[in-house]
Parts: sequence; C-alpha cells; structure tokens
Amino acid sequence: MTIKIVTDSASDIPQALAKEWNITVLPLTIRFGEEEFSDGVTLMPDQFFRKLEAGPHFPKTSQITPYIYNLAFADAVRHGDDVVCFCLSSGVSGSFQSACFAAAGYEGHVFVIDTRQFCISQYVIVKRAVELRDAGFPVAELVTIITEELRHAHVLAAFDTLEYLKRGGRLSGAAAAVGGLLNIKPVLTITDGVVDVLGKARGMRKACDMLMQELEKLGEVDFTKPVCFGCTAGGEEGLHLLKARFFEVTGCEGDYPQVEVGATIGAYAGPKAVACAFFTK
Repeated sequence: MTIKIVTDSASDIPQALAKEWNITVLPLTIRFGEEEFSDGVTLMPDQFFRKLEAGPHFPKTSQITPYIYNLAFADAVRHGDDVVCFCLSSGVSGSFQSACFAAAGYEGHVFVIDTRQFCISQYVIVKRAVELRDAGFPVAELVTIITEELRHAHVLAAFDTLEYLKRGGRLSGAAAAVGGLLNIKPVLTITDGVVDVLGKARGMRKACDMLMQELEKLGEVDFTKPVCFGCTAGGEEGLHLLKARFFEVTGCEGDYPQVEVGATIGAYAGPKAVACAFFTK
C-alpha cells in the first residue's frame, strides 16, 4: 500500500512535474466568456495571460466537482492506495467541500486537507508532503505532520498593477487609476485562507523591500523545507530582484524552483507579479 497525493491546479504544479512527483493534479475549469478550458491542460500560463490582456472577458474559475474528486479517489483506492488530498483554501473556493463530500465514501482511506493557501504556498505544502511520503512515513503520521506544518507556510507577493484587481471587482476604478499614475505596487499575502493586502509601495524595488520587512516579522525561514519563487508572465526581472533581496535578508542562497503562476491568482495579479513561498521555523 502506498500514499497517493492529490491536489488541484491552484498549486501551480505543472502536469509534467506532477508525473515526476507521482501525484495527481486536478485542473480547475477556466472560462473566458463562452470558452472553457482546463487549467494547465488545455490552457497553459502563457496562453492564459495572452487572453487575459487581449480579451474583453474577465476569466471565471469553477471549483472541482465531487464527481471529479471521486474518480481520482476511487482509482487510487482500487489500486490499494491511501489518499491525501490537498485543496486550495476553502476561503476562496468550494473545492475543499467537494473533496470532503467525495471522501465520505472512503473512510479511513482518503484524507482531505484544507491548505488555507493557494498558488506557490500550496505548491510548497504539497512538495513537503511528497518528501514525507518518499521518506516512508505512514499516512496517519504524514497527515499529522503536514497539518501542523502547513500553519507555518507563507507566501509574499507584489503585483505590478492594480488593473486586474479592478477588473475582477476587488478594487474601485478610481483607486486603480490613481495607483497606475503613481506606479503603485500592492504587496500581499494570504492570511486565514484569503488574500490580505499588507500595503502599497511605489515601484517594484520598494515593493520587494516591503516584502522583506514582512518576511522578517514572520520569523526565520526553515530551509530544511521547500522554498519556491514564482512570477506571472513578464515578471522575470522583478523576480530576479525579489530573489536577490530574499537571499540577502535570509543569508541563505540556493537553487530553488521558479514557477510560472497560472490562472487562479494570475487573473487578479495580472502580468509581472512576483512571489516567494516558504515555511518558517
């Protein structure tokens, strides 16, 4: 008997990497008007951002249904595996409730965890679970450990523009217009499962400085656990700056994964957003 790890595409784990890790990543559904896509399967991050910038429709994301979760759970259990399912935060999606509904028929074999995160902070939680599984931890112990550790998972992000928060109905048009004129970069994290605006900075350099101030408030980074960086389309220059400041502040430099951030947060972040995710001690 082995442990099958299941998660969703809000984690920004590409399908190719999912195969390498031997996990299942279920795609959320993305709609642009009447067009429907599977996140990370029929719509890749670069395609998503081209449509986001060019199209008249703001994308809508649909949660994963109990039926889809049940198919994944049934396949694993049929092969004699236990399942640990990591869902994006219940604060922003009903996928966790869908997974719990599907898991009800597999008591003792399927464990559903609300990560209270999404994007690359969900990525590092899943990566940590893969490490525990590959180290041979039994399912009950893995669930206990990861449930405790995910409380120490964090993400810090800076957006390049307020425009997409406005288009998504999260910000007034007047506030977005003023922000654009002043080169304002919103600085964000995830708190209690939802996006939390920590502040605003003028320019990406100052935004990265603000992120590092928040990092120091959170405590010491635990480099024995996964660390990840990510950016949306066109954000490579800003991410280079963020990584340099991160390594300067923490005093620990390494070859950590860099992820293309896709539709789940990309719809509101827009292009050129940057982020880092990590565990604290």
